Amino acid sequence: MAEVAVPLLVGLAPVLGFLAALVLLESYKIVRLSTVVGVVAAGAAVAAACYFANAWLMERLGLDLAPYSRYVAPIVEEFMKAAIMGVLVHTHRVGFLVDGAILGFAAGAGFAVVENVYYQQVAADAGLGTWIVRGFGTAIMHGGVTAIYTVATLALIEWVRPRILAFVPGFALAVALHSLYNHMFLPPKLSTLAVLLVIPPLILFVFHRSQAAVGDWLGRGFDSDAERLALIQSGALSDSPIGRYLATLRRRFEGPIVADLLCYLRLYTELAMRAKGLIMMREAGFDVPVDEETKAKFEEMRYLEKSIGRTGLLALQPVLPMSQKELWQLSMLGK
Repeated sequence: MAEVAVPLLVGLAPVLGFLAALVLLESYKIVRLSTVVGVVAAGAAVAAACYFANAWLMERLGLDLAPYSRYVAPIVEEFMKAAIMGVLVHTHRVGFLVDGAILGFAAGAGFAVVENVYYQQVAADAGLGTWIVRGFGTAIMHGGVTAIYTVATLALIEWVRPRILAFVPGFALAVALHSLYNHMFLPPKLSTLAVLLVIPPLILFVFHRSQAAVGDWLGRGFDSDAERLALIQSGALSDSPIGRYLATLRRRFEGPIVADLLCYLRLYTELAMRAKGLIMMREAGFDVPVDEETKAKFEEMRYLEKSIGRTGLLALQPVLPMSQKELWQLSMLGK
């Protein structure tokens, strides 16, 4: 029994333990445990898919294992892991570098779990040294490079156009790091040490810097939302820069659409404040559920989005923050 349990423990505990530490250290509780578990499961499913894809490609390309693992497997495996995170980023399920680091590492951790369980089956007689390398080296590498890809994408997505190009640098870096690891320029134990000295400290650095940025964004964003909502409710909106901008839209949109734009502006601001309030409550240790009134407002906002259309939403961008973080917070309320 110990012959099976010890290799599995050494092969799985480091990557799952580091992931658990990231979840526990995240003070704002931006990432739900259920989401982390779901992403780990998605990473595991991707690992199973890559097993068949790699076998098929290796046969079609006529490559031996060594060159394939160095040049082709990193592309296939990182593309599949990146696809998980790409969907989450594109649908605004990830908004900050901190949750990008956690969920990116979770996707890689799920991949590593399946890979190491598979290797335990095919190399059951491997020594403890092999499992130390696979647990502390290969598994951490899988989680780390996917986290790096996600963080790099989030850092670029607000600035790069077309938006799809923001996903490229992080993917290229993840593939390069994975390929570098698979080249085995260093002895396995030294490669493992290099991974431990580089990837966990790098993720923790980004993690703590992003946590501070979340606090700053919450404070400034809440104040800005409160000022905008007070202006809308005061009746003096028409005399403000926002009101004057909305007045110019009457030349482009029919009267009812302009009214819907104003309603959307109010609802968006109310929900943004509600979302930031929930995050602050979680940071204080209170897990407050989304109430029915908030859900109703969210549904009303979705209805207005269809009414004003994509053109109307674009027209509101000069007066309404719609960054990845802002859209993420609304996605959080709509879950």
